[in-house]
Amino acid sequence: MLIVHWVINEEVNNTFIYLALINILAFCIFGLDKQLARYGQRRIAEIHLFLLALVGGSVGALLGMYFFRHKTLHRRFTVGLPLILLLQIGLAIYMEVAK
Repeated sequence: MLIVHWVINEEVNNTFIYLALINILAFCIFGLDKQLARYGQRRIAEIHLFLLALVGGSVGALLGMYFFRHKTLHRRFTVGLPLILLLQIGLAIYMEVAK
């Protein structure tokens, strides 16, 4: 029984660590892209910003978008990122219920 408890906790811990890291990365990438925009340098492709959100960094992407005031005038971001987050929450709930 102890082994099962340890495996479940390890999976939860690994998921938590992954989500924390991907959200920190997404937040930082939005800040970096804002800096690059300010100085007229080559930017990070929008598809990469969305991919970071899709792979679990949607909270960090949203926080970065509003904290850095970056992409807040772009409808695809102001609608797309919250939509990705809602879909991820829905998927997590579905997966939990389906257990």
